[in-house]
Amino acid sequence: MAKRILISTALVLLTACGLATTRPKMEMRMAQAAFLAAKEAEAQTLTPGLYRKAEYYYLKAKSSYKRKYFNKAKQYAILSKKFAERAEELSINKKALENL
Repeated sequence: MAKRILISTALVLLTACGLATTRPKMEMRMAQAAFLAAKEAEAQTLTPGLYRKAEYYYLKAKSSYKRKYFNKAKQYAILSKKFAERAEELSINKKALENL
């Protein structure tokens, strides 16, 4: 009986360790790079709405990561990257159209 309890406990502990989330390091780096690229493309003046969304989600991702809410941090980082890339793309297009 004691052996069965010990095996069950060990199984539960091993399963719990396997379910632990990993730190979203890559997503955070990608979001940071996209946000900085949007900033360099002057997205804050050319596409302020998208830039503000990217900034908002990037700050939320950093805050969640700091608090060790890694699932939320990953979601926010992905959203930040999406909005930052779109802001950068539209900013570059607007600059190109202005130079015609």
